[in-house]
Amino acid sequence: MTIERLPQKHYPKAEIGRRGMALGLDFLGVWLVSSLLGGGDIGIQFMQILVFVIFWLVLRVLVVYNNQGQSLGRWAFDLKVLEVEDGEVVGRIPDLLSLVKREAIVGLGALLVSIALSNIRANPTAILLVLPLAIDCATAFSDTQMRQALHDRYCGTFIVSSRRGYSLDIKVKRLVENMRRNVRR
Repeated sequence: MTIERLPQKHYPKAEIGRRGMALGLDFLGVWLVSSLLGGGDIGIQFMQILVFVIFWLVLRVLVVYNNQGQSLGRWAFDLKVLEVEDGEVVGRIPDLLSLVKREAIVGLGALLVSIALSNIRANPTAILLVLPLAIDCATAFSDTQMRQALHDRYCGTFIVSSRRGYSLDIKVKRLVENMRRNVRR
């Protein structure tokens, strides 16, 4: 009796642009909520950071764990996160610990971006706080095979295109095409 290896199911790679837009949408939602709770003072505010971290973990860990691998941004752009074992994508959602580790890395970078945005008027060099997130996410460009960022590699996760979602990018493209047609008339 021989053991036969079944072929792996194909999971389409997510485009870098859609991944960036999904991360941006999640960041924007969390940043707006945390900004509303912060005062008008310039500088780093503890309460604002605490609210950002809590909302980030809720949106990017608990919602993803309970929503088939999709956060609000990933749902809007038809993406989901799956687990990788031995270099092959497994068709299941990562466990809670993997998601927490993954989002702690991304969340730290997003928190630094939030701090940079809050302090850019008083200190223009705060823009350098964007670098950790940029370096983390830029590794997906160099990985042509799997398109994994550093946080994906470390936690064994992979972002794939999904059928379930809102298809915001497709709807925006259609809207722009319709507007172009109307302008030409």
